[in-house]
Amino acid sequence: MDEAGYVPLEARGVVALGGPEARPFLQGLISNDLDRMSPGQALYAALLTPQGKFLFELLIFQVGDRILLETERERVAALVQRLTLYRLRSKVEIADVSGDLRVAALLGGDLPARLGLDPRPGACRALDGGVVALDPRLIELGARALLPPDRITAVLEEEFGLRRRPVEAYERRRLTLGVPDGSRDMVLERATLLESGFEELHGVDFKKGCFVGQELTARMKYRGLVRKRLMPVRIHGPAPEPGTAIRRGERDAGEMRSSVGDVGLALVRLEQALEARRSGTPLAAGEARIEPEVPPWANFSLD
Repeated sequence: MDEAGYVPLEARGVVALGGPEARPFLQGLISNDLDRMSPGQALYAALLTPQGKFLFELLIFQVGDRILLETERERVAALVQRLTLYRLRSKVEIADVSGDLRVAALLGGDLPARLGLDPRPGACRALDGGVVALDPRLIELGARALLPPDRITAVLEEEFGLRRRPVEAYERRRLTLGVPDGSRDMVLERATLLESGFEELHGVDFKKGCFVGQELTARMKYRGLVRKRLMPVRIHGPAPEPGTAIRRGERDAGEMRSSVGDVGLALVRLEQALEARRSGTPLAAGEARIEPEVPPWANFSLD
């Protein structure tokens, strides 16, 4: 088992919602069911365009009378603007609190026991002005901590005995598991939830009722319209830049997303990945050979 450690995620920010109507307001917008969220249960969700395309990835926590939305830091202002647009007359307060709360990923070791949490995705508790939670997507991804900047070291190192590790440690874990990271892996206003693994990663609820972009998401599920999937790939050769086309011979087979060293994520056409395995014709991206892998949590196969 890896030594327990933490990785500051400087690329993540936090938006806080407050007010008496914050919960019903957010419930009508996001892909997951807020009735499943509590001070002891974090949630994963997305906010989509009305046409059902990806806009924001959210890790959601309830801390006291506030709802905290963790998302990409460079897109926090856009999230605040989008939520404000939908607010209308709702009694909801929306604020960027990225300066008040910093985000860290926790990895390795026996995290549930170390953090005093039940060993299930999303288990969480308030902590020192913030929150700590097992990742609501996959427990194998570790945990999340949202803490005041001046408490990060004291809480994570002194209280929990975690050692600071480089961001590459988290990135390799995330990529190996096949978990996307916001707009780095899901193209804005193009990506869909089901091709990005949101259903299996506990990020969409088809029984909750209406949410923005629900129609396309439900149609893709019930009509079996998913033809491409975001999946981990082994890279044999120089790592291709994000957006590099993946090909099987002369055929379009997908597109690269983020990567670290010899592991990355790619949006791959399932038909072409199957044909590559059957025929032995490798997939290529730039000068590298690309080998797609099906993550163990996924509900599709390349056999």
